[in-house]
Amino acid sequence: MLKILDKYILKRFIGTFFFSISLMLCIFIVFDISEKLQTFVADKIPIEEIIFEHYLNFIPYYGNLFSPLFTFIAVILFTSKMAYKTEFVAILSSGTSVRRILRPYMIGAALITIMSLILNHFVIPKSNRVRIGFEDKYINNGYNTEERNIHRQLSPGTSLYMADYDNFSNTAHNISIEKIANNKQISMLKAESMKWDSIAGSWYLTNVFERELIYSTIDSAKAGMPKHVYKETHRFTPSKTIKIDFSPKDMVRFQSKIEVLPYFELKEFIAKEKLKGSSRIEFFEVEMYKRTAFPFATFILTIIGVSISSRKIRGGVGLHIALGLVLSCVYILFMHISTTFATSGTFDHALLAVWIPNIIFSFVAFYLYKNAQQ
Repeated sequence: MLKILDKYILKRFIGTFFFSISLMLCIFIVFDISEKLQTFVADKIPIEEIIFEHYLNFIPYYGNLFSPLFTFIAVILFTSKMAYKTEFVAILSSGTSVRRILRPYMIGAALITIMSLILNHFVIPKSNRVRIGFEDKYINNGYNTEERNIHRQLSPGTSLYMADYDNFSNTAHNISIEKIANNKQISMLKAESMKWDSIAGSWYLTNVFERELIYSTIDSAKAGMPKHVYKETHRFTPSKTIKIDFSPKDMVRFQSKIEVLPYFELKEFIAKEKLKGSSRIEFFEVEMYKRTAFPFATFILTIIGVSISSRKIRGGVGLHIALGLVLSCVYILFMHISTTFATSGTFDHALLAVWIPNIIFSFVAFYLYKNAQQ
């Protein structure tokens, strides 16, 4: 059962958290409106779309993105006030340990972490689909109308090349599909253009040239040694329809694509990319693991926040907040460095790379917690 002290701390913790994050989101929205106002007016974007498609999905995305940071700030703000009003001195003098005081903080951190996990894995990906769609439609002006020199691996040994691809018409030009087995080319398909048929779920090719090689081994007439030969066939057709493991949705930019996939869809997508032999597996795995690792930073930052703000120090609340912001920036820097190493292939273990900042800061939290007990 929660005691009066637990309810008091928990209420102030959660209240300060939602107040600080709401205040900061309001500031973010004001800055975002001032930055995009000219575009909103010039393009005559309906006010309903601006509110319901952009800002209604803007709030959960950025609110959750900064939730560990604002948990930290909330803890420091109200804990420092308690310390400077000697409330902490009175609580500790009554025989209550720092460990016992941490209980309501941990309950609050657990509630925020659970909320963040649900948002990260299930809610925000769906809202991102709407938000990114709005930005690509109005703000980015069709950022990727056309891409050039595209290479995609359809499956191990099968690769697709497109000289250019138009995202609006879903049409590619000068395409080739090559199959290789045992380091030898076994077939090659080239076409002048390739257009997506959304009804049939297939690609319509024009001016198609196909080349197929069949390899065989015969004994050499001179030395009785095996000799490798192949039979080559060619075929030209004005048009052809094919089905391959590639569709227009695979041309969505990587970052946007994984941002709109809920947890189970992202896992399925990663498994599919592994079968294809994709070179971007680490990039996708980092995103999946980060959705879990980042919310758990709430526990670590809460312990650090309580440990550094529960004692009076020269400089007051301002110094506590400054220390908190420095530690938060260092944490974010560590997260950025470790994920960069993982996505660039420098570090092979995406899971470990994502959790390294939490592991390092767990030791920092433990050290500060031990000091706070003295």
